[in-house]
Amino acid sequence: MTSNDHLAVALRTAARDLLSQRSINDLQQTLAQIVRAAVDTVPGAEAGGISMTEGGEVLSRNPTTESITKLDTLQGELREGPCITAIEDPPRTGVVLADDLDGADADRWPQFAAAAVEAGYRSVLSTDIHTSARTRAALNLYAPEPSVFDAEAQLVAALFGNQAALLLYGSEQAVNLNHALDSRDGIGQAKGILMERFDVSDDEAFQMLVRSSQDTNIKLVDVARWLQNELRARRARRTEPPAPTT
Repeated sequence: MTSNDHLAVALRTAARDLLSQRSINDLQQTLAQIVRAAVDTVPGAEAGGISMTEGGEVLSRNPTTESITKLDTLQGELREGPCITAIEDPPRTGVVLADDLDGADADRWPQFAAAAVEAGYRSVLSTDIHTSARTRAALNLYAPEPSVFDAEAQLVAALFGNQAALLLYGSEQAVNLNHALDSRDGIGQAKGILMERFDVSDDEAFQMLVRSSQDTNIKLVDVARWLQNELRARRARRTEPPAPTT
């Protein structure tokens, strides 16, 4: 089987797993499978992981070894390294190559380079995984030897990066859709409360919510949530047993 055949099989497997996602746990498992498939397929790669931005931090996700967890985490702490460049300032290709961290590339990321060489890695290939302004990530592949990631390796890594980007984007859209549905249901319930309490129409109840949101500078969905919580609290007080008399 040629390297192209291996690539086709790996990407087909990742795509099949992507389509079968049903939960966040499945998402993490498939990301881990993409990382492992990339390590197995990209010529020269021996370890890998994904670095992802969360709350302003760059965290390690789905590493193949504990040493990769440490190196990816270190890049986030130092704000230095191929994955940081791929996330924050990617080239047009989206691929950032450290050809020899014990040679010419040592000056580009001096603190990270020293740590990577000490851990036994001299080459790193990071591919930008860009899904939205809120979520940025990079697929990182490591090799113990210098100058192992040639043009073919970079192309294959970019394809796996695109696969991971599609997966993350689909997950983001699912989360956003669930939030939108939850918000719509909450506003609908709040309108029902106002319609029953004040004997107003659906449109009038909605305008009451909008006016309250504007007057208090509170988001409409939060006004609706407050109204629901207030109703629950009143019902709970009504059902509380009376205090014992002495």
